[in-house]
Amino acid sequence: MKLLAGNSNRSLSQAIAQVLDLPLTKANIRRFQDNEVFVVIEENVRGEDVFVVQSTSFPANDNLMELLICIDALARASARRITAVMPYYGYARQDRKVGGRTPISAKLVANLITRAGADRVLTMDMHSGQIQGFFDIPTDNLLPTPLMDADVRRHERKVDELMIVSPDVGGVSRARSLAERLNADLAIVDKRRAEPGVSQVMNIIGDVKGRRCILFDDIVDSAGTLCNAAQALVDEGAASVSAYVTHGVLSGGAVERVAGSALTELVITDSIEATDAVAACSKIRQVTCANLIGEAIRRIANEESVSKLFD
Repeated sequence: MKLLAGNSNRSLSQAIAQVLDLPLTKANIRRFQDNEVFVVIEENVRGEDVFVVQSTSFPANDNLMELLICIDALARASARRITAVMPYYGYARQDRKVGGRTPISAKLVANLITRAGADRVLTMDMHSGQIQGFFDIPTDNLLPTPLMDADVRRHERKVDELMIVSPDVGGVSRARSLAERLNADLAIVDKRRAEPGVSQVMNIIGDVKGRRCILFDDIVDSAGTLCNAAQALVDEGAASVSAYVTHGVLSGGAVERVAGSALTELVITDSIEATDAVAACSKIRQVTCANLIGEAIRRIANEESVSKLFD
């Protein structure tokens, strides 16, 4: 098999290559002066099982277009099978019509990837499970729960005193899966959103007084919801509040918001390459998902079960 890296997250691609003990495929992925993407695969891929690693994070449209052109180049070079490895699947939050005359962009992106020539998709912690059904090709959605579970156990001395908290009702199943692994209690933050991008915490479902709480979610973007939830937990008597989030989008003033919040720590994966601001923030820590993705790639290439990774 071969491993091709896009430009969105080169450090993660190199880490995955180390896990697989496999060199990255030689390719020239560059921009013309008008910002058009140009791709040349600089080695033979005919009949090969090729995995293209590319997160469609900021700048989302540029990285998505780069992924599509890489897939097209591989298809025209007669690769046997092309798997789009997307540690972070952009546009996943636009997974349904939220009003009249609005798009379902997550479905559109799925169509683009399929029509470009991908035979399979491998991603991690999609915003909602139904997005797997948007694809007409096999799609594996890796769960970050084992990764987060292991990190919590490494850094928490008394796991039995923890309480896992879902920052909203929609994320209860995700939070419950971590709580069950840790044999911890579960609480829920009930919030109402007054307008897009603005959340207001209403109340806490569960007794968090004196507990060390861990918020668990899939995406942190502006960090407003997360920081509001942390403050609400502290106001309800929580001893401390940290957060584990799979994808650290952290746009705009999110890093400064986290730095000034009630959170003691925010742990994210490296599905999105850390900016200088994220790397410099003492409250934010990254854990690598390279081992998880690398093992999933190995299993797909060997026609082995991916779901057994989460047993």
